[in-house]
Amino acid sequence: MRRERPPAPEPLGAAVIDSHTHLDACGCVTAEDVRAAMDRAAAVGVVRAVTVADDLDSARWVLTAAEADERVSAAVALHPTRANALDDAARAEIEKLAASPRAVAVGETGLDHYWPGRMPGCAAPDEQREAFAWHIDLAKRLSKPVMIHDRDAHDDVLAVLRSEGAPDAGVIFHCFSGDATLARACADAGYYTSFAGTVTFRNAAPLREAAALVPSELLLVETDAPFLTPHPHRGRANEPYCLPWTVRGLAAARGADPDAVADAARRNAERVFNLAAPAL
Repeated sequence: MRRERPPAPEPLGAAVIDSHTHLDACGCVTAEDVRAAMDRAAAVGVVRAVTVADDLDSARWVLTAAEADERVSAAVALHPTRANALDDAARAEIEKLAASPRAVAVGETGLDHYWPGRMPGCAAPDEQREAFAWHIDLAKRLSKPVMIHDRDAHDDVLAVLRSEGAPDAGVIFHCFSGDATLARACADAGYYTSFAGTVTFRNAAPLREAAALVPSELLLVETDAPFLTPHPHRGRANEPYCLPWTVRGLAAARGADPDAVADAARRNAERVFNLAAPAL
C-alpha cells in the first residue's frame, strides 16, 4: 500500500529545482502522471526536476519521462548496489541513453559500503569501484556531470575521484550525508553538494553543521523522492512538491533567507545541468 502524500507546503517566493528525484518510484507511470507530479511541484515553486535512474529499466523510463514534460530532465547510470549488472550490453545501452540531450547527468553512481552483506545480490566493493570508474569516464566523454551516491564511503569516493580525475562538467554529491570535514573537502575540490530532507531531521545536527559551510555557488537541493520526506512529514510519501520544507530547513541551518537559498540552488542547478532558465 502506497504511503499517503502530505499536504502541500507553503509555496516558496523564489523558483527552485529538485536536483534529484525518482518519479517512477513515486508512482509515476504515464506521461499524465509525470505532468501531474510536476504541476503539483510548480504550484509551490519547484519549477524543474531531475529524475534519476538506478537500473536499466529505470534508465529507459527516465528518458521517457523527460520527453513527456519539458520541466523534467534525466540522469542515467546503474546504482552502485547494481554494479554487478554492468556487463558489456548494459554499458552500451547506458552509454546510448546517457548521450541523449534529455539526459543532463551520469548518475547515480558511486560507492555504497552499507548494503554489501545486507542485501542479497548486492554488488561487492570491487565491482562498485570498477563501475564507478567507468561512469566517471563516461561523464567525461559526454561532457556531463557525474552524480554520486555515497553511503558510508566518503574517503573511498574521494579517493576514486582523485585517481580517476573528476569530470570537467562537474561532480554532484547527491543526498550529501557527510560532516563538516567532507563538506570542506568537497568545497575545496569545487564539487556540488545537494541536500535532501535529512537536513531537517532532528538527529541531523552534524549534517546541518556541514550545510552551513557549503559555498552558496556549490549548493543544490533535492527530494530523493519518494524517500527521505522532510520534517514535519517524515515517514510519509515524498514527491518534488515537498521540496520547500527542505529548502526552509537548509536555510535555517545556514542562517539564510529561504528564497535566497532557493534562488541560489536553482541557478546552480541550471549551471551544472546546463539548463535554460525557466519562463516565470
